[in-house]
Amino acid sequence: MRLSEGPTMSRLLTAFLLLLLAMPAWALESAPVVSKRATVSLVTDTDSIAPGTPFRAALRFQLAEGWHTYWKNPGDAGVPPELTLDPPAGPIDWPAPNRVAEGTVMTYAYTGAFLLPVTVRADGPRTLKAHANWLVCKEVCVPEEADFSLVLPAGTAAPNAQSPLFAAHDRSVPRPSPWSATIAADGSLFVHGPELRPDTVKDAVFIPDTAGRIDDGAPQTLLARNDGFVLALKLARDFKPSDGLTGILSVRDRAGLRSDLIVTALAGAAPPAGTSLVEALLCAFLGGLILNLMPCVFPILAMKAVGLASGLARGAARVHALFYTAGVLVTFAGLAGTLLVARSVGAAAGWGFQFQSPVFVVGMAWVLFAVGLNLSGVFQIGVGPMDAGESLAAKEGHWGDFFTGLLAVLVATPCTAPFMGVAIAAGLAAPAPVTIIVFLAMGLGLAAPYVLLATVPGLGRLLPRPGRWMEVLKQALAFPMYGAAVWLVWVVSQEAGPTGVLIAATGCVLLGFAAWVWGLPGHPRLTRLLAACAVLIAVGILTEVAIAPPLEQSAENGAEPFTPERLASLRVAGQPVFVNMTAAWCVTCVVNERVAIRTDAVRKAFAAGKVTYLKGDWTRQSPDITAFLRQFGREGVPLYIYYPAGGGAPVELPQILTEGTVLAALRRS
Repeated sequence: MRLSEGPTMSRLLTAFLLLLLAMPAWALESAPVVSKRATVSLVTDTDSIAPGTPFRAALRFQLAEGWHTYWKNPGDAGVPPELTLDPPAGPIDWPAPNRVAEGTVMTYAYTGAFLLPVTVRADGPRTLKAHANWLVCKEVCVPEEADFSLVLPAGTAAPNAQSPLFAAHDRSVPRPSPWSATIAADGSLFVHGPELRPDTVKDAVFIPDTAGRIDDGAPQTLLARNDGFVLALKLARDFKPSDGLTGILSVRDRAGLRSDLIVTALAGAAPPAGTSLVEALLCAFLGGLILNLMPCVFPILAMKAVGLASGLARGAARVHALFYTAGVLVTFAGLAGTLLVARSVGAAAGWGFQFQSPVFVVGMAWVLFAVGLNLSGVFQIGVGPMDAGESLAAKEGHWGDFFTGLLAVLVATPCTAPFMGVAIAAGLAAPAPVTIIVFLAMGLGLAAPYVLLATVPGLGRLLPRPGRWMEVLKQALAFPMYGAAVWLVWVVSQEAGPTGVLIAATGCVLLGFAAWVWGLPGHPRLTRLLAACAVLIAVGILTEVAIAPPLEQSAENGAEPFTPERLASLRVAGQPVFVNMTAAWCVTCVVNERVAIRTDAVRKAFAAGKVTYLKGDWTRQSPDITAFLRQFGREGVPLYIYYPAGGGAPVELPQILTEGTVLAALRRS
């Protein structure tokens, strides 16, 4: 037995000695600091160092299940880890974090096992000393700290047993993005590039590298486009897009592979997908042309046609058309300039934005009411289309043509005709000169029918001969103006409640009194003074509308109020959603709802498909709705988006809806 034990003991001793010799290759790691929450140690990517040769050291975290610590920008809460080394080291090479919700706040954090490396340069063999502190959180947060040390002998720097940990870390570090990005004032992050196809990205999340840039907890809705995608962010109140936005864009492709990219977004809006300048100008002209058929605009065109039928000479008719067109173009240019200025200071302004002010709506109701009184013959101020026969009145009539063009544009802005959405979005996304050109093209479209009637002899001869019918038609055209004024008073009821309606109705009474007094024979000074006093009183009470409380919006016809959070939660749950972006002052919106959305067939289809109907009311300004509109390249309402079940790509419906259009979209999904 003793002879057989000798060789066994010898072999065991040899193996033990070999194990001791091999220890530097795998055991060069500091003593770990262990708690119930985390195990942390100091590791390096080499077991020996050469003078002047850089190497990497890292805090190695192994967090218990459910616990996390923080990135350099912790988000809404938390503190990032800190590491101090002797000899001094470079900054931490942060891996990409994850979004971790902590109750009602959103943080950027790490879970599980990971490294926080730094680069070190030493003059020779020495003891590497480090001090670190970190915060670990689960249901509670616990601060921890520790000192670490490692002896690094002289030698040739070479990979060691910890090198795979550093290699895994390197794969988790964000890399520069191959794509370009812009950030708009409404928080739309537009990411685009030559190789970015619509099916490339399934999901995306943006994480800013500095706190105070975005609302970290707000949903980030993704919209795929042919030229990239738009990620809807909610910017922090004090953040200016002109400063640019830098951070990590985490994208996941259709196969589920995640890529973390470093993105620097410059200030700028996303251009409408696939819209060239020529297409935008054509759409603008066609949209302006179709505006003539809108209920508020058509009576004005009819008034101008009556003026042409009164027997004007061809030259005089052309001058009238010139002044009318000038009024249209100047007003469109003014709208474009106002929109550009509003957007430059961060306001979320779009097409029809002025109707979001109850003061403007009441003022427009009074103007249309006054025009109706004029057409009814209650008063005459010598600027109507019937006063073009005499030389003095002709001069006044030219100014009447100019202001008629102005009025036509103002009453047209609540309406959105086909082609206009693309044109307006393209114009506002382009440089300022192009924006104005696009709006002028829209004005040319609006003015075109009257210009053609006035300048093309063949068309002018199609008008009936002058006669008694002209006066009857003129008076009849007053009633569409009264109807438009009543409709605007209803819009005021949605914006400013009963108080707004009372003020609007009182103003109509005062204007009616002023018009009646103005038309009385004799004592012109007294009558004009009384009329002026009535108008001044109306203007005085107009300011009260601005401070009137808005009418509380309630769900109706099965619709829920739109919020980005509600839409995001429904999308995450895979539920089908129909989104209707509307406004009380939008004629197209109101008609679409009555003929295509509130029908029994559509309601039954919503119920059968378990479709959630979200309604966004843009009657008064809403940054959330403005941001949603711009995700789809729109600057005004209406907008109809259907999200199919299971997270399918959103389907955009036409601006002019029919019941069949809605049902067909539901069936296709």
